[in-house]
Formats: sequence, structure tokens, C-alpha cells
Amino acid sequence: MMEIHRPSVTKTFGILTSGGDCPGLNAAIRGVCRAAHDRYGMKAIGIANGYRGLIDGDARPLNPEDFSGILTRAGTILGASREKPFKRTEGERDSEIELDKVAAIKENYQKLGLDCLVILGGNGTNTTGYLLAREGLNVVGLPKTIDNDIYGTDLTFGFNSALAIATEAIDRLHSTAQSHSRVMVIEIMGHKAGWLALYSGIAGGGDVILIPEIPYDMNIIGRHLEDRVSEGKSFSIVVVAEGAYSINEEKMDKKERRKYRAEHNTPSIAYRIAKEIEEGTGMETRATVLGYVQRGGIPSATDRVLATSLGTAAADLLARGDYGRMVVSGGNNISSVDLSVPAGKIRSVPMDHYMLDTAVSVGTCMGNKLPN
Repeated sequence: MMEIHRPSVTKTFGILTSGGDCPGLNAAIRGVCRAAHDRYGMKAIGIANGYRGLIDGDARPLNPEDFSGILTRAGTILGASREKPFKRTEGERDSEIELDKVAAIKENYQKLGLDCLVILGGNGTNTTGYLLAREGLNVVGLPKTIDNDIYGTDLTFGFNSALAIATEAIDRLHSTAQSHSRVMVIEIMGHKAGWLALYSGIAGGGDVILIPEIPYDMNIIGRHLEDRVSEGKSFSIVVVAEGAYSINEEKMDKKERRKYRAEHNTPSIAYRIAKEIEEGTGMETRATVLGYVQRGGIPSATDRVLATSLGTAAADLLARGDYGRMVVSGGNNISSVDLSVPAGKIRSVPMDHYMLDTAVSVGTCMGNKLPN
């Protein structure tokens, strides 16, 4: 019996994963390709290693066997890179743009016979997608990042899995901190937004949580840790986002901040804070940098569901020919926004977010003042 597919504007689409990998990429690839193939009869072209593969023309057809059995698989079957075909974002002079790379992308888009390009990535990836859309390409984006910092969506796939990993790491540090009566500083990913540090810090019972949105005061942190000792609490956990900075650094420009940090000669912020705590309070302090382990491993059940839902919604956009959009999660719904919405923006933790009050309410110091 001949299989009957629903009507679709898109016949052939390319799909790529760009930027850092994270749990849920393969689940999203499966969601897009299964729905596009099974429901609409579309042809999928897998592009290797993000935008680099599109520049080099490194692509191959994806058959059902390629996107079957990958729901729980870690990483990405397509490979990823941080290639950025545009040197600058919108508004810069044409002379500052990698015109050759953009031209190669447009040429290969045509050679591959693509009706649309599906991109799975974070802020940079979707911003590039928006710029390519302005160059005349049809683009559909999906929000992927463990930082949960893509503007326009409440949740990105990869965040929940990383949250579970970071929380488990904090849990494990509790026992050694308590055994040795130490202060343990754990560094969590998050250059510009503190969602992962905030959520994992609360979930793991962090006594101090430092995020980029709230410049910290070492004197306040020291007082809070000393208050805990006076209350008979012999150990403390400090959770810090890698992009956090002090009230002194807040007054500096980027060049001054880099010089300041170089003079302190510490590998990362966790070590710098650990050193300052020990020097300021005399408490034995150790640092742990969780690093790339937060981005690895199989996706959580929540991320599998979210990635699949976003993927199938992207297939629906392809079928309708509703291009130039990014699929998003908001409330209990999956919808989409124009690619101009996330372009060049960061979704930071707002100062009125309920999780900040939650943290302070359970006695957590956010680095800027002592908890009530």
C-alpha cells in the first residue's frame, strides 16, 4: 500500500548542529527528521560539523536508519563546530564580514537543492541563522544550550541534563566538605547568564551562589561564611558561574578586567574565589571546576521530551513554509518566534525572578548582601 503523506511546502531540507554539543541534540535531530520524513515525505540532508560543513559542502542524505535509535545517544551524529561565517553581527560594515564564507554557504545551499536549513544551536548559531535569512536563505532554528540563555524561549534542551549533572556534583562535594570542615567552591558553566549556577546551587543546597547578573562583594561572602561557623556549621558550599565578577570588576572595562585577572594568576574564577576566601577568613578552602562534563552524557527524560517536541514542531514549520523562525517553549506550549527575536541577545536572570527570592529565603547568600 502506497504511503500517503501530508502536503508540504518543503521537499528537501538541510540540518546541522553548531556550537558546543549538549545532551538532546540527537533527540532533536530524530524529532525533526522522523516527523518530516514519516508525516510529510521530506528529504533530509545532514550537514557535518555545523556551518563549517555548509561552507565546505560536507553533507550527505539522512535515511530513516540514520535517525533511528538515536533518542538516548549522547553528542550529535552530525558533529559540531564553532565556525562563525559572519565576523560581525548585523550593523557592521560589509568589509568586516567573511563574504567568501557566506557566498560558499549560499552556493552549497543551492547545490544541495535545499528548500530550507534547520539549525540546532545556541545564541551564536541562531544569530547566524538570522543573518543568513537576511541573505535570502530559508532558515528554521531550534534552541540548544546548557546555559538556558536564548532570548525568546523559556527553556532550551540541554539545560535540564546539565542541571542534573551539576547538582549531583554539588551533592558529592557536600560529604567531603563536611568530613574535612572545608569551604568547597564549585565552578559551573555560564559565561553571561547564571541560570545553571542558580538552579543547581538551589537544588544542591549551596550556601553561596554567584552569578554574572549580580556582582559579588568578597567581604559579604566572608561574613556569611563566618556567620555559618559561629552557628556551628563547620563547612560551606560556594557555587559560582564561570562568568561571575566582583563589584570591583564591575567598574572595569573588558581590557582592565582581563589585566586584573591575569595579575591574580589563577586558572579560573573558582580558584580565585577560593584563594580570596582562605586569605580573608582563614578557612581551609578548595576549588573544583566541573567543566565540560556538564555538556556530556545521555539526555535526561525532560530533555528528550523537549527536544523531540521542538523537533516535530520544526517539521511542521517546514511543511507550512513558515521560515525565518525559531521554535520555542513557553508555559505549557510549543510555538515559534521570528529569528530576529533571539539574534544578538542574551536571556539573563532578571532581578525580579522568583528563584532569586527562593535562594535568599532559604539562607543562601547571592554575594551582594547577607540573606535575611
